[in-house]
Amino acid sequence: MRSEKVSFNGASGAALAARLDRPEGPIRAAAILAHCFTCSKDIAAARRIAGRLAALGIAVLRFDFTGLGHSRGEFASTNFSSNVADLVSAVEWMAAAGMPAQILIGHSLGGAAVIAAAPGISGLRAVVTIGAPSDPAHVAQNFGGKLDEIRSTGAATVTLVGRSFEIRRQFLEDIAQASLDGALPKLGAALLVLHAPRDEVVSIENASAIFQRARHPKSFISLDNADHMLSREEDAEYAADVISSWSSRYLDLAPEAIPAGAPEGVVRVAEAEASGFRQDILIGGRHQIVADEPASLGGTDLGPSPYQLLSAALGACTTMTIRMYARRKGIELTQLSCDVTHNKRHLEDSENSETAKPKVDVFRRTIYLHGTLSEEERASLLAIAEKCPVHRTLHATAQIETALAEEPGPT
Repeated sequence: MRSEKVSFNGASGAALAARLDRPEGPIRAAAILAHCFTCSKDIAAARRIAGRLAALGIAVLRFDFTGLGHSRGEFASTNFSSNVADLVSAVEWMAAAGMPAQILIGHSLGGAAVIAAAPGISGLRAVVTIGAPSDPAHVAQNFGGKLDEIRSTGAATVTLVGRSFEIRRQFLEDIAQASLDGALPKLGAALLVLHAPRDEVVSIENASAIFQRARHPKSFISLDNADHMLSREEDAEYAADVISSWSSRYLDLAPEAIPAGAPEGVVRVAEAEASGFRQDILIGGRHQIVADEPASLGGTDLGPSPYQLLSAALGACTTMTIRMYARRKGIELTQLSCDVTHNKRHLEDSENSETAKPKVDVFRRTIYLHGTLSEEERASLLAIAEKCPVHRTLHATAQIETALAEEPGPT
């Protein structure tokens, strides 16, 4: 993705700092991501979720609420209602930029904010909450013994995640009056609730309450052993994968342009993070997968390697070719599968055995055929496997044309 710094005015008029994560190709839809209480747009989980959606062609705006991160304004003067208003300002800014938001994603109190804002947003197709409280007043549990001081003196300094914040009485009064009861049945969009059963900050009962009050279509996915912040890379990646896969069912994605001479569309590969080898792959504008390398080779093993993907192409084409032939010939083939392994071997027929022998790639297919088949039928099915188009491509001399794009790289 290409990430650029942008800003817009929040509900109070203060400039809010944001990141607009654009896909490498055309923008097919837009999303807005709201962070957790006292967090920022730059937390690891937010970056990963934005990256996965950008790989699907979705532009993502993630911003800092008033007084947090790099945004202007006074945090002490904010409250839950102002957060919701900032979110609406973000929606309006995206719409004015020609990218109307179809999906809202909120983490923790940001999740409560997207629920509260959703009924008033036209064209919204999906809402996602991650570790969200079912009642905004839940956040007061973070203030511990300072609650009485805030109520009696009007303000107190509270330490949250190692930082000091001034919390005023008006904040407590605002969250006490805020409720999601009216918004949840009127979302007007599909809902995905992500929550970890062992979340020690916002208990799993909150997810249950949100899910029960919302109307269909709605889905719940457990984040298993994840913590509230999704601080482990594998947990953040899992949440990102689930959101991108689930949302593609509900979003109105603009069709991918098909270049002349490319009937199968474009396979777009974008680097996920410069520190590793993981790649986000969008195939034909609809199908999203991940490629990576094993940890032993410096990768994170979050997806198949390039050679495994090539082996998968050969295996899939083999079974499809066999199935098409069996249907055409009326062969009672009930089930089939194909195992593919890849290796490199030295050429045994090298002209000069005294010198180093060149290596060739060897793909070994093991085909499993099930059904009441004669030996003649089995032989014909094995023979047709040799005519698999990908098999022929690997055997043929392919021509690869490479061009350097003119557009600037990521910022």
